[in-house]
Amino acid sequence: MRNSVSEFFSAHAETRFLDLIIPDINGIARGKRVRISPKSSVFTDGIMLPRSLFASDICGRTVLETGLGIATGDQDLACRPDISTLRPVPWIDKSTAQCFMEMYDGEGNPFHSSPRHILRQVVAAMHRRGLHPVVAVEMEFFLLRKHLDRKGQPQLLLDPVSGREERSTQVYSMDDLDNVEPFIESVQRYAAAQAVPASAVIAEYAPGQFEINLEHKDDPVAACDDALCLKRIIRRAARDHGLLATFMAKPFADISGSGTHIHLSLYDKNGNNRFAAKPDDLKHAIAGLQATMADAMLLFAPHENSYRRFRKNCYVPLSPSWGFNNRSVALRVPAGPDSARRIEHRLAGADTNPYLAMAAIIAGILHGLEECLEADAPIDGDASEQCDPTLPVDWLQSIRNFSDSLWIEKYLGADFQSLVATIKHAEHSAYQQHVSALDIQWYLRTV
Repeated sequence: MRNSVSEFFSAHAETRFLDLIIPDINGIARGKRVRISPKSSVFTDGIMLPRSLFASDICGRTVLETGLGIATGDQDLACRPDISTLRPVPWIDKSTAQCFMEMYDGEGNPFHSSPRHILRQVVAAMHRRGLHPVVAVEMEFFLLRKHLDRKGQPQLLLDPVSGREERSTQVYSMDDLDNVEPFIESVQRYAAAQAVPASAVIAEYAPGQFEINLEHKDDPVAACDDALCLKRIIRRAARDHGLLATFMAKPFADISGSGTHIHLSLYDKNGNNRFAAKPDDLKHAIAGLQATMADAMLLFAPHENSYRRFRKNCYVPLSPSWGFNNRSVALRVPAGPDSARRIEHRLAGADTNPYLAMAAIIAGILHGLEECLEADAPIDGDASEQCDPTLPVDWLQSIRNFSDSLWIEKYLGADFQSLVATIKHAEHSAYQQHVSALDIQWYLRTV
C-alpha cells in the first residue's frame, strides 16, 4: 500500500470519508467513519475510542468482568491510523476510504491485547532469531440465499437450471463457479481496488461453499489485514447480488463446515527457506505446533459453534497429527519443490480471528525451535484411523486450557490471556443460559 497520505490523495482525490477500523478480540471490524481531507488531524493525532472496544463479546456487549467498562469509567484511549493500510472502499463510492488503527495506552504503548499488536510482538520475537515468516491465508465460506427460512434457518442456493435447492457436493466443480460468476467478478474487482491479493477461487466440499486464497506475504500482520479486508469484500459482494455470505464455522448440521488454512514458511536473512535447507527446523517447528495446539485451541475455535466442525471423516483434524501431502492431518507439508517447503495449518475454523490464529501458529513454531522439540512420526494415510482424538472439542475445556496455559502467558502475554479468557467465559455462560429449539423439542412434553 501507499506510504503517505499525500500519495493516497493524489490517486484518490475524491476521498471525503474514512472508515477507521480496529479488529476486536473476535476479529470483528469495529471503529468509526469520519470526514477527512489531506490535512486532517486524524492522520497525525488519530481519534479517541473507548478501550472497552476490546472487552466486546461476539454480540457487541461489553463484558464488565474485564474491568475495561463502566467500572473504571469506560475510559477513552488514543487510536492512531496505520497509514500503510489506507485503501479505497469501492463498493460505496469514490468518496470513502478505510484504514486500520492501533489503540495506545496513556504511556504511548499499543494496547496490550490488540490482536494486531499481539501478532506484531510474536513476529518481532521471530525476527530476533533472524527468521522471517512468509504466510498465506485460505478462507472457506458459504454463499446462501439472502433470507432465512420460516424456522430461522439458513437456506442453500437454488440450482439455476432446476430451481431446486442444491444439496449435492461437487468439490472443485467449474459449473458451481460459473453459477456464481457475477459474485466472483465483484469480489475480484473490489479486491483489485483495495490491493488485496486474492488469487485462486475453488468450489469446496459442500454445496454453496467456496474458498478464496490470498497470496503469500512476508508481513504476517499485513497478510491478516488482507484476510479481514477480504471478509468484508466477500460479504459486500454477496449483498450486491442478493446473497448472504457467512464465515460461520458450521451453519448446517449435515454438511461440512468452513475452515481457515494458514500456510507458513520460514526464511533466514540470506533468503534461504529454512524448512528446506534445515530439515531439523521443520521438525522442531512441527513439534512446537503439536505441543501447543491444545492450549491454543480457543484461538483456532473461538465459539461454541466452532466445535461442531470437529467430526470424524469431515477433513477436520481431531489430533495434532502431521504428514507429507496428507489432508487428513492437522499439520500438512504440501507436495512441491523444496523452495516452496511450508507447513499448512489446517485446524482453524472460518470464524477464527486471523491475527490471533496466526500469532498462535508463529508462537508455537518459535516454542519448538527454542526448545528443540522433536515431532512425532509423520502420518501416512488417514490420521483419524491412526491417532487418538486428543484435541479438546469442547468450548469450555478449550477456555480452561487457554486460561491455565503457561505457554500462552509466556508468548502472548498474561494481560491478553486474562482478557480473552474472561470474555469467553462470559460468552459461554450467556450461551448456556439460552433455551434452544431442541430443548423444547426434546423436553417440553416428555419430562
